[in-house]
Amino acid sequence: MPFCVIKSKTIKICLAMLVVVVLLAVSFEGTACAMVWFGNSSRKVPVYKVDTEEKQIAISFDAAWGADKTQEIIDVLEEYNAKATFFLVGFWVDKYPEMVKAIDDAGLEIGTHSNTHPDMAKLSKESVKSELEISMSKITAITNKKVEVFRPPFGSYNNTLLSTCEELGLIAVQWDVDSLDWKGLSASQVTARVMKGAGNGSIILMHNNADHVVDSVRLTLDYLTKNGYKVTSVGDLIYKDSFTIDANGVQHKK
Repeated sequence: MPFCVIKSKTIKICLAMLVVVVLLAVSFEGTACAMVWFGNSSRKVPVYKVDTEEKQIAISFDAAWGADKTQEIIDVLEEYNAKATFFLVGFWVDKYPEMVKAIDDAGLEIGTHSNTHPDMAKLSKESVKSELEISMSKITAITNKKVEVFRPPFGSYNNTLLSTCEELGLIAVQWDVDSLDWKGLSASQVTARVMKGAGNGSIILMHNNADHVVDSVRLTLDYLTKNGYKVTSVGDLIYKDSFTIDANGVQHKK
């Protein structure tokens, strides 16, 4: 009677491939990140972009050093009837409380960017929690509003960080369009990057004190609005419940 021999290594490989397929197909409804299987370990993933048919894009500004251009950014956003999210570091809040209030008074969203801007993937869970809670409390003390979104410094994250975010009711947000404005790019160069990479549901990363940020924001908003995009905050773009996130960090509405 004919028979075939299947090596145990082959069986293990097949089983591993099956696990990958199953895990990638699993949805993680209502959580702030998705669990995706990478090789021999699972990894949580934050939101990089939103799947939507609406012509809607979010602009975000990370604020850690300097504030002299922030009011001008606010003014340009108001001129174009656009919203945005400012991710603030705790020590920036300490130094510029009047700008925190100005951002909030303008109806713009404020998220946390940690308290001291460390690489939070290298911190213990206790330190991560402290970074988030202290920065959130500083912002809330000025705005009287709950902080709902967080951007990891340097874009660095791990499971510990994202699990802690979930516990604190924060949605971790990255970006799919990097303006690279911190490199000193001109306004036209920044806008060219946006034109090339942005689409429905995109999240644009900018910095509040980049060399040419005011002109960059103006040119970017001019391009986006003329092309029919609604420019909004991260909080208004992302789904807060009944969603899934795929392996590429794209958030989908269920």
